[in-house]
Amino acid sequence: MTSPRTQSRVRAPELDGDGWLNTGGERITLAGLRGRVVLLDFWTSGCVNCLHVLDELRPLEAEFADVLVTIGVHSPKFLHEGEAAAIEAAVRRYEVHHPVLNDPKMATWSQYAVKAWPTLVVVDPEGYVVHVAAGEGHAEALRRVIADLVATHEAKGTLRRGGSPYVPAEEQRTELRFPSKAVTTAEGRILVADTGNHSVVEFASDGETIIRRFGSGERGAQDGPFDLASFTEPSGITLLPYEVAERAGYHAVVADTAGHRLRGIDLITGEVSTVAGTGRQWRDGVDTGKALDIDLTSPWDVAWWGPTGGVVVAMAGNHTLSVFEPVSGTIRRFAGTTVEGLRDGDVHEAFFAQTSGLTPDGRKLWLADAETSALRWIQPEGETFTVHTAVGVDLFSFGHVDGPADKALLQHPLGLAVLPGDTIAIADTYNGAIRRYDPLTRQVTTLATGLAEPSGLLVHDGELLVVESAGSRIGPVPLGEQAVAGDAHAVRRPPTVLAPGELEFSVVFTPPPGEKLDDRFGPSTRLEISASPPELLADGAGVGTDLFRKLRFAEGVTGGVLQVVAQAASCDDGGEHPACRITRQDWGVPVRFEKGGESVLSLVMAGDPGK
Repeated sequence: MTSPRTQSRVRAPELDGDGWLNTGGERITLAGLRGRVVLLDFWTSGCVNCLHVLDELRPLEAEFADVLVTIGVHSPKFLHEGEAAAIEAAVRRYEVHHPVLNDPKMATWSQYAVKAWPTLVVVDPEGYVVHVAAGEGHAEALRRVIADLVATHEAKGTLRRGGSPYVPAEEQRTELRFPSKAVTTAEGRILVADTGNHSVVEFASDGETIIRRFGSGERGAQDGPFDLASFTEPSGITLLPYEVAERAGYHAVVADTAGHRLRGIDLITGEVSTVAGTGRQWRDGVDTGKALDIDLTSPWDVAWWGPTGGVVVAMAGNHTLSVFEPVSGTIRRFAGTTVEGLRDGDVHEAFFAQTSGLTPDGRKLWLADAETSALRWIQPEGETFTVHTAVGVDLFSFGHVDGPADKALLQHPLGLAVLPGDTIAIADTYNGAIRRYDPLTRQVTTLATGLAEPSGLLVHDGELLVVESAGSRIGPVPLGEQAVAGDAHAVRRPPTVLAPGELEFSVVFTPPPGEKLDDRFGPSTRLEISASPPELLADGAGVGTDLFRKLRFAEGVTGGVLQVVAQAASCDDGGEHPACRITRQDWGVPVRFEKGGESVLSLVMAGDPGK
């Protein structure tokens, strides 16, 4: 019997880009892969959701190793991400073990009509697109789709097994491998999150002599003595106040990013323990409670901040901030709604976009909001906390421009530090620069350039130390203000051209083989729509349960960004205790209004393009 999936006659466009990685220099074509199941992963290295998908795909790649070829199509959001050296570093940093196509002009992205990072496309052994899924959380659905294709095409005699186009790149061992952030201990030693080596390194005060390494170097979540414990891509580190450390039983908190945990380190005994997180990635539901019972999602940085009474956690994976209280062992949502964007105001209503760097300065907590290329801060006001933006525009504007803060531009900053004089140093990661923001004059200047993806900053013994992630080093950087005129840029992704007035909007979600929508406890779907600027939408914003909605745009607005968060619950179809899962995706869709533009817009969260 032929699967209905083979009836979809959408021919997969050939792959077009500027070069290949992990192929030994060979060019790959879909025609040459005929007979294999091909999974295209449209990603960009700065997108945390894309990094989640890389981890989700690893078990699938192992399970279907003899029939599945995964190809990463790297279609960059930021200018820096399109540079060959940056892609090579990202492939090594995140241990990508499949071929990757460099698509800097987004040619293949456009051919496949992709609308979001990440997007997954399944191509069957005869060269047809049979399944599309945007966002993350699709691993089980993909497993079913692939298994269905294997059975169908094996029966037809159109399946080819064996062989892989993947050729691993040569690796050189270094003391640090893609480090991210650093802190100074009370004794003047330096702790560095050695992300690529899955460990935390303790240096002497000279920043060169290694005293010990916390972590075996293997990916994992093992607690215990410093030489046996394991981490998974640790990033941020913070030290607890003495009295808190005494009660908690550990001195440092580490954001174990890809492990979706917070880890505690006792700097006296060397013991490593898990203090928050289950190891499962948060998808939906409760994010407040006993810390060891709550799922986390890519905690990227941590900072003790007195006004909250705890450790603020940059939860990059869902664009929020949490507060972890070491003594009580609890964690709670502190700021953000999970909508990706830039909106100031009360912390409970503010939007963030992959917050990645934190530094406290008294009553202010400064934060680097990577995907909006923004410098922001939070401060207590009355009985609540309020979010403000110092530098930054939206999800799609970036550059290297100095001057007044409302005109200045950054490019995907990841780290911050407070300098003498209460100015803020910014690790302007994708510009390879250190920038400075003066809160008094509201001016932005450039202090240093030519750095290899600076991701963390640390003021130590009167010097500014810079963690250069792509350079795999930490060291002082000479500071001297430079005059950088720079350029303004926008994301290369073309805007969707819509007709003014009304729009019929929908999100497509089709459960994979063997699943059905889960409506046991009410509606199985949820759709939240907002806009930037807010006045873009005259009607249709808000939260509902239907994946279809009529939107009405305000008159006189020429364009903006539609912010969409969609979610669907599905379960196995049958069985006494069916497994259930949540699929979730957010889109930031740049739109422009023109007469004759589209009046219907459909985004695919998961489904068969032929249905």
